[in-house]
Amino acid sequence: MKYKNCWILLLLMLAGVVLGGFVGNLTEGISGLSWLSAGQSFGFDTPIVVNFGILVITFGFNIKITMSGIIGIGAALITYRFI
Repeated sequence: MKYKNCWILLLLMLAGVVLGGFVGNLTEGISGLSWLSAGQSFGFDTPIVVNFGILVITFGFNIKITMSGIIGIGAALITYRFI
């Protein structure tokens, strides 16, 4: 069995999510392809701020999963399998 690097998988999945999000934003206004931008967003609506007086730390987390992002992840997994 051939050894596969997990960093390549992570890089491909990240590229799939980014390209999928880009395609989702491009097709948002097109009537036949608007389903690619449909998705769900979750995370913190407002960031959590911790103020220590001299140090202020802000925590924020928000993820938007769209159909095109899921397709991008699937394409990345298929690409990884053939590498």
